[in-house]
Amino acid sequence: MLFRTANLSQLGDFDEIIDVRTPSEFAEDHIPGAINCPVLYDQERITVGTLYKQVSPFEARKVGAAMIAKNIAHHLETRFHAHPKSWRPLVYCWRGGQRSGAMSIILAQVGWAAHKLEGGYKTYRRDVLDKLDALPQQLAFRVVCGPTGSGKSHLLAALADTGHQVLDLEMLARHRGSVLGRLPGQPQPAQKLFDSMLLQTLQQFDPDRPVYVEAESSKIGLISLPAGLTSAMHSGSCLLLETPLTMRVAGLLADYRHYVDNPESLIDHLQSLLRFHGAKQLLHWSALIHQGDFETMVAELLTLHYDPSYFRATARNYPNLDQAQRIMVTGMSVEAMTELARNLDELAIPEC
Repeated sequence: MLFRTANLSQLGDFDEIIDVRTPSEFAEDHIPGAINCPVLYDQERITVGTLYKQVSPFEARKVGAAMIAKNIAHHLETRFHAHPKSWRPLVYCWRGGQRSGAMSIILAQVGWAAHKLEGGYKTYRRDVLDKLDALPQQLAFRVVCGPTGSGKSHLLAALADTGHQVLDLEMLARHRGSVLGRLPGQPQPAQKLFDSMLLQTLQQFDPDRPVYVEAESSKIGLISLPAGLTSAMHSGSCLLLETPLTMRVAGLLADYRHYVDNPESLIDHLQSLLRFHGAKQLLHWSALIHQGDFETMVAELLTLHYDPSYFRATARNYPNLDQAQRIMVTGMSVEAMTELARNLDELAIPEC
């Protein structure tokens, strides 16, 4: 065997990490920093799989080998063409089997120090889950609490800009975490890709410094948070933002401008609240939307739905909320939030 094998602890030893799985497998998740050079594309893999089941393994391997050879040749002529002899690639597929083996053999034949990842992506995925269970317990979380529209996301952005450690889960999940939290034109990542991005973010934090994070439920849109993370967040110290209702309404109308510009989409999304508030209330909110009275509609939505459900969930999940440092928000501008972020270091924030 010309190529050698490597394990996860050696990822940093290579010039490039090559994922030879199909584009759809790569899109679902991949080792951070890896490039996708498929030895079989999605339709080709389906074709080979069908032959394997319906004709014979031999016919499938014969057809698959031709496809793999053609695809590897293409990568040699394009993506790998300019690499020097000293180039050290690490190759992986799903389980470290035939697909990564085929690529590794040919790269080694050329003269490059090609290595194949032991266990492939499957081993990497298991390692991600294990670390997501343990790593959050090593971090000290300061949980930013406050009802919808109180400025939590704006404060997190200001904290990041002023040099604090910030875990922005809604940014990673591409969702604002509420019924209306879907971001226009931005689909959420696959769960596995979110987990990889989350772990990569957590690994960058200094455990001797606090990590600021927004209070979240166990799900952000379609994304589930790891149990180890939610447990660590629930035991963290809390900040509670107190923001006037009028300021919250104005801020939400600015942040959710896409719903103001598309009122029918807003009405459609509000239907998910039917079981909580009944048809009469939803018809009332729809009428306000059609009248263009978004301020009244948003204020009622906050006081009747979001605020009660938020405080019930937060009081249940964050036992340190009663000892939270209360922060009065006087403005939503970047300047106001930056000043607040800079002043947080001077506050006596209770530790757990």
